[in-house]
Amino acid sequence: MIGLLGKKTGMTRIFDENGNVIPVTVVEAGPCFIVQIKTKKNDGYDAVQLGFEEKKIKSTTKPLLRHFQKAGLSPKRFLVEFRDFDLENLKLGQQITVEVFNVGDKITVQGVSKGRGFQGVVKRHGFGGGPVTHGQSDRLRAPGSIGASSFPSRVFKGQRMAGRMGGEKVSIRNLKIVKIDKDQNLIFLKGAIPGHINGYVKLMKK
Repeated sequence: MIGLLGKKTGMTRIFDENGNVIPVTVVEAGPCFIVQIKTKKNDGYDAVQLGFEEKKIKSTTKPLLRHFQKAGLSPKRFLVEFRDFDLENLKLGQQITVEVFNVGDKITVQGVSKGRGFQGVVKRHGFGGGPVTHGQSDRLRAPGSIGASSFPSRVFKGQRMAGRMGGEKVSIRNLKIVKIDKDQNLIFLKGAIPGHINGYVKLMKK
């Protein structure tokens, strides 16, 4: 497996050779730096820890600062571990760029979805709402009945109700890389990815 860290910069559209419109999400992917290499012998499993985007030294704790200094790097803001990474020819402090991917590759993108706050059942679960006839003018977006009769005399666990929506880790699989700009470290992915603009994402390819 290979991977990269990036930041969502927004959406746009590009045209293919036939003039067809392709909606794409632009991701600033890397450059990332190898902060730590874990092996089965020392840590019990193989993994690579990557760092992305510069961070001020005064905003970094001393233990974490020392962690970066061991790899000969300045502090990084976004730090993520990749398991089953191809460890061949890797060393601490090494830079990894968008060149690990190719146009046409299908990758998995993982990010945190947009937080929507506390929402009702119509927006959160797609409920149709109740009737507004016969004087029920305040039932349009209400959930309706949530319980049964005298048995079991309680509300079942897992019932779909109003609550906090969004702000969860989401993975989108099989997103096609339409274009790569190596000079500006940009990857153009067909379709949408989770998160807001400037949100951090994890790009993975097996």
